Amino acid sequence: MVSREDKRAALHEKLQLLRSITNSHAVNKTTIIVDASKYISELKQKVERLNRDISAAQSSNHQNPLPMVTVETLEKGFLINVFSENSCPGLLVSLLEAFEELSLNILEARVSCTDSFRLQAVGGGEDEEQNESIDAQVVKQAVLQAIKNWSESGDQQE
Repeated sequence: MVSREDKRAALHEKLQLLRSITNSHAVNKTTIIVDASKYISELKQKVERLNRDISAAQSSNHQNPLPMVTVETLEKGFLINVFSENSCPGLLVSLLEAFEELSLNILEARVSCTDSFRLQAVGGGEDEEQNESIDAQVVKQAVLQAIKNWSESGDQQE
């Protein structure tokens, strides 16, 4: 039979796990749970926003073959996603040049450009001050401009 102290210890361990997952700095149980609830709401909003972006990209994909772009702010930098159903030859070079112009260091990246184009990159400035001076909207605009320049240059022939 599980003792009351074992149950209390298990509950405390689960609360601490919940606290770390949600980046909560709370110390009491109620506040940890409130922070977790807020975190879940934020995640739901992100999912809804991404679903809207995907729907908008799919509906406009027939009229506009340009890739879909999302940029999220991370603790130290940005998560940049670029997706197109087309392979987009030459686009990666244009995007890397845009990152270089922003002095954005790519810390980690996954790229696929066989049948479709997909880039997922984590990037940040060289120091924290630089990260604070660049926001997600600036990064997104730079990526969109790089895509526009690429599409207008004629590099996208397959």
